[in-house]
Amino acid sequence: MTTPDTQRPRPGSDILRTALRRNIGAMVWGTVLMGLYQAGETAFPIALGLIVEHTMQGDRSLGALGLSIGALAVIITTVSLSWRFGMRVLQKANTTEAHRWRVRVAACGLQPVARDVDLKSGEILTIATEDADQTADIIEVVPLLISSLVAVVVAAVALGLADIRLGLLVIVGTVAILSVLSVMSKRIGASTQEQQARVARAGAKVADLIIGLRPLHGFGGNHAAFRSYRKVSTEAKHQAITVAKVNGVYAGTALALNAVLAAAVTLTAGWLAFGGEITIGELVMAVGLAQFIMEPLKLFSEMPKYVMIARASAERMALVLTAPPVTTPGPERPSEGGSLEIDCVRYGTLRDVKFQVPAGEFVAIAVYQPRSAADLASVLAVNVPPEAYEGAVRVGGQELADLSVDAVREHMLVNPYDGEIFAGTLRTNIDPSGTSRTVTEAVEASLLTDVVALHREGLDHGVRDRGANLSGGQRQRLSLARALAADTDVLVLHDPTTAVDAVTEQLIARNIAKLRRGRTTVVLTSSPALLDAADRVLVLDDGVITAEDTHRNLLAKDATYCSAVAR
Repeated sequence: MTTPDTQRPRPGSDILRTALRRNIGAMVWGTVLMGLYQAGETAFPIALGLIVEHTMQGDRSLGALGLSIGALAVIITTVSLSWRFGMRVLQKANTTEAHRWRVRVAACGLQPVARDVDLKSGEILTIATEDADQTADIIEVVPLLISSLVAVVVAAVALGLADIRLGLLVIVGTVAILSVLSVMSKRIGASTQEQQARVARAGAKVADLIIGLRPLHGFGGNHAAFRSYRKVSTEAKHQAITVAKVNGVYAGTALALNAVLAAAVTLTAGWLAFGGEITIGELVMAVGLAQFIMEPLKLFSEMPKYVMIARASAERMALVLTAPPVTTPGPERPSEGGSLEIDCVRYGTLRDVKFQVPAGEFVAIAVYQPRSAADLASVLAVNVPPEAYEGAVRVGGQELADLSVDAVREHMLVNPYDGEIFAGTLRTNIDPSGTSRTVTEAVEASLLTDVVALHREGLDHGVRDRGANLSGGQRQRLSLARALAADTDVLVLHDPTTAVDAVTEQLIARNIAKLRRGRTTVVLTSSPALLDAADRVLVLDDGVITAEDTHRNLLAKDATYCSAVAR
């Protein structure tokens, strides 16, 4: 399966170039408007100097005063409007670009073929949020950098017209400041990248703890888990402190250097005025520019830091976007019909599993070792690349390696033991796409009817994230209803009734057999009710199929089977 992201590598620098290229229009407008803002800011002290100079020459008429006030009003209006609309254009583009990258990273996680990336879901979440935002900041950084340069150039030219030494002082001082700060910004980039990685690991640890909170409380492992998280979080805290120190040194150095340059310009202008080499008006202009130039210089000097942060975030996004797929599936689609064949599969605890399920049959597999059930479910769900195991899996007579993963999952659904419950409603959890025609039948078959009847909203009753407002049995039946509503040709269920009572389990088993009649159904279970409802039972013990018969015949003649499944 080829996707736009896997056609060619996308390193961090390429991500930044892409962001800049597709926002070129917004950046041009933002640069023009922010350039006007900085030019207006710089023009204010120049205008004041000219007014003082004109006044000192003796022209003190009301017309000249009105003209001066009007000029200042135009400058102030230009400064106000250009900043307002310039930042609006840039922030809209920034927000839109961050959204695009969030969607792109999320799409990588939702693709049928997983990517070979050594990151946990919590780390990918951090990349899709914080790193995407910081990468998109490059759209604001470039226009602000150019507009700050405009202010510095205007100030240098204005000062140079008064005295060439003042202009050269601004230019040389600016180059010296940027040279020092560019070296420091490299350390900020490296430190920030490490901090983001550690924060992401801490986030992943929290996600894992939340998922396993109930089992941890059950066996008293919550304290050990908390200590594990605290260690990871402490590492992230220490790195954050390191980054804060580096940023503090950078900001302090930038402020000190800018202040030194401003003081140098002021003192030099004062010395020149004292010597009669520049006029009083030019002195006022120089002192005013020395004050106003602090802002663009501060902004200008901060830009290398933000560029390095954006680049570090882009490199982290590249870890996800450039990761190759774990497998390259074929282009074919399964043939009509629902036959399933496992031919000498060896993977994990599976040693030599071989069996066939003809189209339309309901087969239960009694698995004595839970790990074997998980391994078999992973293979059937195409969570394991076909090249990662020996043997073959055939759906509709065609091998999985030759089939499109999308097509396989449309044809065959493997419902996991721990099916995820999402925030929303009962209906959106059962039928996420809103296209199922068998929602009512699925609710009845899974005996979710009592949950629906409990609430006035019925299927539109709200469900919290991970089903926090549902019991374990209700969550399991909701997951089962979703699997049944999908109405696929082949349905594989992994322990669908472990959290319900025996009476409910018996009714669900009969309902599944009735609803799925004529379509291929495989259940990995040790439930006597499901085993009894199946047309045939296969026994999977120590990685191989050791027996095959009906549930009742196996109970009568196989003592090991009887002791394994009898309750």
